Amino acid sequence: MSYCIVIPNYNHTVVIDKVLGDLAEYNLPVIMINDGSDADSAEFMQTLADKYSYVTLVNHSHNQGKGAAVQTGLKYANGMGFSHAIQLDADGQHDITDITKLVALSQAQPHQLISGQPIYNESVPKHRYYARYFTHVWVWIETLSFDIKDTMCGFRVYPLAETLGLLAKNNSIGEYMAFDTEIMVRLYWDGVTTTFLPTKVNYPENGVSHFRLWEDNVAISWMHTRLVFGMLKRLPQLLWRKFRA
Repeated sequence: MSYCIVIPNYNHTVVIDKVLGDLAEYNLPVIMINDGSDADSAEFMQTLADKYSYVTLVNHSHNQGKGAAVQTGLKYANGMGFSHAIQLDADGQHDITDITKLVALSQAQPHQLISGQPIYNESVPKHRYYARYFTHVWVWIETLSFDIKDTMCGFRVYPLAETLGLLAKNNSIGEYMAFDTEIMVRLYWDGVTTTFLPTKVNYPENGVSHFRLWEDNVAISWMHTRLVFGMLKRLPQLLWRKFRA
């Protein structure tokens, strides 16, 4: 088993230098995807890739969305021979000291998805905190299960064989903010369960969100519509799984 870190980055420059520097102690290669950032941000990312020998920078010619950037990173990691990839956001909100715990859980359950389960402090925007419960309810319906505790945390470990196998047969998985939720639900349908690790999440005061109010809300609503119909197609399979459990 071999691990790397994948960081999707679209114009996040405020704390990424510190994040990359703090990752040095974990001795893990880092693949950072510049998702079509502006010229100044792209130049800064290249400077960081030159500064940190363990960082590989992959560039998108134009912005394709967080989900697309993560998929690029996962495919690149697989091409480099890694078996697992740790997804980490570029805005500094995740507690990277939990990387060791995530990897340990992954090593014990190598075919499972390992995900952070956020522990929020007072910095979390209230609208984002309550909006998560809307998604939680739909995911419980789509999986006929309460097993999935959170689908929106971008701090997780992907088993690459299972994840890329799923992506190869599903070319309609959302490329923007809906990706984190959809990939977890579809992996669950394929029998890849998720183990959750409670982890602290902090929203920096100078943090930048690239959530598009209308576009992403519409995309998320359409995603849940597709997943509900997908659940109906898999209803016998999901009920049989519950019966066996």
